[in-house]
Amino acid sequence: MKKLLIALATSTALISPALAQDLEKDELTFGFIKLTDMAPLAVAYEQGYFLDEGLFVTLEAQANWKVLLDGVIGGQLDGAHMLAGQPLAATIGYGTEAHIITPFSMDLNGNGITVSNEVWEMMKPNIPETDAGLPQHPISAEALVPVVEKFRSEGKPFNMGMVFPVSTHNYELRYWLAAGGLNPGFYSPENISGQISADVMLSVTPPPQMPATLEAGTISGYCVGEPWNQQAVFKGIGVPVITDYELWKNNPEKVFGITAEFAEENPNTTKAVVKALIRAAMWLDENDNANRMEAVEMLSQPEYVGADAEVIANSMTGTFEYEKGDVREVPDFNVFFRHNATYPFYSDAVWYLTQMRRWGQIAESKPDSWYDEVAKSVYKPEIYLEAARALVDEGLANEADFPWDSDGYKAPTPSEDIIDGIAYDGKAPNAYLDSLPIGLKGDQKVIGNEVQG
Repeated sequence: MKKLLIALATSTALISPALAQDLEKDELTFGFIKLTDMAPLAVAYEQGYFLDEGLFVTLEAQANWKVLLDGVIGGQLDGAHMLAGQPLAATIGYGTEAHIITPFSMDLNGNGITVSNEVWEMMKPNIPETDAGLPQHPISAEALVPVVEKFRSEGKPFNMGMVFPVSTHNYELRYWLAAGGLNPGFYSPENISGQISADVMLSVTPPPQMPATLEAGTISGYCVGEPWNQQAVFKGIGVPVITDYELWKNNPEKVFGITAEFAEENPNTTKAVVKALIRAAMWLDENDNANRMEAVEMLSQPEYVGADAEVIANSMTGTFEYEKGDVREVPDFNVFFRHNATYPFYSDAVWYLTQMRRWGQIAESKPDSWYDEVAKSVYKPEIYLEAARALVDEGLANEADFPWDSDGYKAPTPSEDIIDGIAYDGKAPNAYLDSLPIGLKGDQKVIGNEVQG
């Protein structure tokens, strides 16, 4: 199949020499992690959208998020499916330092929090039931508090997995725990374990290894993207207790990341890539998700996600299975284009930065202006809108589908759309941090093993 596409690409370049000459670089390698939300890359490849732009793209699965980021920084990869926190963390120098930007947000929602069967049975008495006798969703982490206390009384730590220190999954898991009254722990410049003062011990596990790690008993739960929550259900080893759609309705997830240098040196190529990715996102959501089963078959191939199509379809096609047989409608579990999902909003970037500050990854307080400046140095809606304009002019997209007049900030997320009932306004990050009951506020710092200030 790929040899055929390369042949088609060659003929496309011969037919459209002007297009090929406009591109500063036409042979590109993009990295990804084996998760459902890498779908825009797979679709852009398989549907020929990259080829339409004169781009000869190779997609390469990466071992973990650090390897992926290092590949983009080192130039082995021209760009990648990234955790939204990665470009931000790299740009502010948390971990590996490099100026990474994103001109394209890959999706909304798509994650879940799963616990072991043992923990689920311990939680169930604390969860209200519906009239049908099913657990009432969304499930608060308050139901987990007695379980954590029981572990503590027995001298055992309560361990949970997340995929990377600056991942959405880390921040979502922390958000859920803190909303239920559990402290997920702090970071400090001297202690980057993230376990200072923690009630629940969080550690890194690569996404595809989550179910096996849970089954082995090393962790009692985890937060991960699909299909690895549904995999736990299919294997009968765990129960997803909440989706991130229930945690924060239409929250931002992955981004497409490139170095600032790549974008500066290859502006036409960058625009062409974004055009192809926008088309892929549109295809994934068009006609009420009519193409999702085709996308599922695509993603189930070993070179992409490599999980059984049945497992991927469980969440990708508008449903989500909690306990075995408890299948519920969640039409927006995976969103790729609706709700301006692909537009890189500054307010999304600011939320990630507030969570880094909340848990001590950003060690000292910053003014609101700093959050705005960092967001604008990493998120690049101007590149996105240039690509969108070209698609509209070519008759490949609708004018009404893009937020042309946005200042880059979404309207504040209302309190009813977030698990803890606390509204989020990206233009007031410090006021937002002050409103959260657990976490650093104002000039507080983590000194040694305690919060001071």
